[in-house]
Amino acid sequence: MRLQRLVIDAGFTCPNRDGTLGAGGCTFCDNAAFHPAYTQGKSIPEQLAAGMEFHARRGRRGRKADGYLAYFQAYTNTYAPLPVLKERYEAALAYPGVKGIVVGTRPDCVDAGKLDYLASLRERGAIVEVEYGIESVYDETLRRVHRGHDFACAAQAVRETAERGIPVGGHIILGLPGETREMLVAEADVLNDLPLNSLKFHQLQIIKGTPMAEEFAARPDDFLRLGPDGYIELLADILERLRPDITVTRIAGSVPPAFTDAPWGLLKHEELVRRLQMKLKEKGIKR
Repeated sequence: MRLQRLVIDAGFTCPNRDGTLGAGGCTFCDNAAFHPAYTQGKSIPEQLAAGMEFHARRGRRGRKADGYLAYFQAYTNTYAPLPVLKERYEAALAYPGVKGIVVGTRPDCVDAGKLDYLASLRERGAIVEVEYGIESVYDETLRRVHRGHDFACAAQAVRETAERGIPVGGHIILGLPGETREMLVAEADVLNDLPLNSLKFHQLQIIKGTPMAEEFAARPDDFLRLGPDGYIELLADILERLRPDITVTRIAGSVPPAFTDAPWGLLKHEELVRRLQMKLKEKGIKR
């Protein structure tokens, strides 16, 4: 069954923005860079309808979706009282064609009650997945980017989610300040110890107007800046060490050119995947 993810902005915020932990967010973040236009100013059912129409227009022949997953992506999607979460998740699940939800969130914004509720949705037949922004396994890095939690917090959230039978994914940014190539490859060994089902890897993108853009301008030598070929070589080395049962669902990110200088130009994700496949074959790595 082919299920298409539809990005949802459910109106949540983030403890790193509303003053609970901080007011400026993580130094690398501008959520506006990641929102499809169809999510803006619409209710959840309206966003789902617009998302289905959008993907129908751009879909390839023979690849029509068999159903949809409502992807709660914007900001922190467990950062609200449980009754609010129930209202918004179930508004998505009630929409025709939606088979389940994917909840993107921070590891410091879940608790037993919220995880038990998500597990109950699976028992009712819905597909439910949780994706945590891990970003880095190194506490020094997490402090430097003002993440607001340490790696132990992420590890605990992943374990508690997996214990409830909920598929759990993680998001990692490659190239945060202070991290070396050796550190990034070694990160795979730490991630292997977590009960993760999937991982997304994104190259660090310097978003205009963020604190990280200022930091990069002042201290560029603190950043590992790789071109596409160097990045693919790094990914291949990471995947060689990563547990084979962890599915890699994304290898790079992209944002609209208005938000970044886009040092890779207009290189498409499909081309990166092709280059990675060639590199893995060249190195004899099976994924």
